[in-house]
Amino acid sequence: MAESQSFLAKLFSSIFKSDDPEAEKKRRIKLIAKNLSKAKYHFYKNDEVLPAFAKLLYDIYKAVFPAKAMFMAQENPNRLKSLAVNYSLNEKEHQLIDSLTEEGIKEAAQHTPIEQLEPQVRQNIDYFLQVFNGEKIARIEALYRKLMIFKSFCSFDFYFTLKKFDSSLKEGEFTTVPHFEKINAEYISEDLKDFLAVAWLLPEREDWSDMMKFFKESKGTEPVTLNVWNKICNKINSIRLSRVFEMMIQVITKDPNYIPDFSYSEEPIVDNFIDKTRNDAEKTLNSLVLAQQNNKIDGILEQIFGTTSIERLTNYTATNSALYERKGLGTFDYVQPLNYFKAFLLDFVKKDVREFSDLVLVRGTWSTQALSAPMSNAYHALLETSDTILAFDAKIAEDAEIGSRIKTHMPRAERDKEAKNIIGTLIGDLNDEAKAMLVDGTKNLITIAKTTKTLLEDYAKPKGEVIINWKELDKFADHPVKELGVGVYKHIYLFVQLMQNCLK
Repeated sequence: MAESQSFLAKLFSSIFKSDDPEAEKKRRIKLIAKNLSKAKYHFYKNDEVLPAFAKLLYDIYKAVFPAKAMFMAQENPNRLKSLAVNYSLNEKEHQLIDSLTEEGIKEAAQHTPIEQLEPQVRQNIDYFLQVFNGEKIARIEALYRKLMIFKSFCSFDFYFTLKKFDSSLKEGEFTTVPHFEKINAEYISEDLKDFLAVAWLLPEREDWSDMMKFFKESKGTEPVTLNVWNKICNKINSIRLSRVFEMMIQVITKDPNYIPDFSYSEEPIVDNFIDKTRNDAEKTLNSLVLAQQNNKIDGILEQIFGTTSIERLTNYTATNSALYERKGLGTFDYVQPLNYFKAFLLDFVKKDVREFSDLVLVRGTWSTQALSAPMSNAYHALLETSDTILAFDAKIAEDAEIGSRIKTHMPRAERDKEAKNIIGTLIGDLNDEAKAMLVDGTKNLITIAKTTKTLLEDYAKPKGEVIINWKELDKFADHPVKELGVGVYKHIYLFVQLMQNCLK
C-alpha cells in the first residue's frame, strides 16, 4: 500500500508542479546540471571543476601574458587614451596640436608679440576643433573601446585562479608543463564569475587587425599575434554560445537565476582630449596675456607713482579677500585698482589737477560757460569720489555697517548655507560698488584729459578762443601753464591706461 502511495505521489508531482519555491529551485538546478553534463565542453563533474578548465585558462594565460606585462609596465593610465588619439592624426595635425601645448605656445611667445600671438593661437584652436569630424571621432572611440576590452581581458588574474589547480605553478613561468588537478567547484565559483565579466565583453564578431596594427606602430610589436588572438576570441565565443560557464555557476552556487554581470563603461576620450587641449592652450595663452598685462601695469605704476607697491585702503584689502576666498565666500575683485585710484586722487588730483583746475576754471575767462561745464563737473565729482572711497572702505570695518554683518555671519558660514549666501551677496554688492566708482571716476578723468588737451591747443594759439585771458593766467600760475597742463594730461592718460588694464 505504501509503495502504491509513493508511486502516486511521484506521478502527481510530475504532472502538477510544486508550489514549494525550494522544490522548484532544486528541480531547475537538476535540469541545468543535466544539460551541463551533455554540453560540448566538459569542465565540470560531480561538484568538481576538471583540469580541462584549467588547461583552457592556462593556454590563454600563456598567450596574453606579454600583453599583461606591457599594460602593467604602463604607469600612466591615460597613456593609452593619448596614444589612441595621436594614432589617428597625420603629421600636419600633430604639428597643429604641438603648437597648442604649453611648450609650443611659450616657444612661439619668445619671437612673436602677444598681440600677434593671441589671435594666431585662437585661430589654431579653431583649426584644431575642425580636425575631429564625426567619422574620425567614431574611429578613435572604436579603437579605444577595443583597447580597453583587450586590456581588461589580458589583465585578468589568470595566475591566481590557476594556482588553485596546481600549487607549484610559478607566475610568468612557461618552461615546464603544469600538472593540474580537479578541485572542489566551490573554490572556483567567484573566479569564474570574474572571468565572465571580462571574457563576455569580447564582441562576438570583431575585426582586431586595426588594434594590432596600432600596437605594432605605437609600441613596435604585437603583444599577441593577430592569429593567436583571433583563435582565443573564437574559442571564447564558442564557449559563450554553449552557456557552459553560466550553467557551471548556476549549479555550483545553487542559483538557477544567475546571469553574468558584465558591462563596458563608455568614455568619450576624444571629447575629453579636445576639451583638455583647448583649455590648456587657453590657460597658457591667458597666463601670458596676464603676465604681459601685469608687466604693463607695473610699468605704468612706476611712471605714475615711482613704485608698484601701493596700499591706501584699510579694509577692502587683499588680506581680507584671501580670508573670504579660503572659506569659499567670494573675493574682493577690485582691491588693486581701487587702491591705485585712491592714491591717484590723493597724490595728483588733489595737487596737480587741483592747481590746474583752479587756474583755468576759477581764474580763466571762458568764451562760453558751456565749454567749462564738463571739466568743472568732472573735477568736483572726482573730489567727491575721494570721500566716497573713504566711506566705502570704512563701512567694511568690523564695527561698521557691512563689516559687522559679515563678522556676525562668518562663524556660521561653513555649515549654514543661508549665512554663506548672505556674506556672498554682501561681498558681491561691495564689488559692484567698487567697480562703479572706478568706471565713473575713470570717465571723469577722461573728460578732464580731453578738456585739458583742448586747452593746451588753445593756449598755443596766438589768441585764445576757448579761454581768452591766457596771458593773465600766466601771471597767477605757480608753475608754467603749459608745463602744468601737459603734466596733468600725461598723468591722466597713463592712469586711464592703468585702469583699462586693471578692469579687463
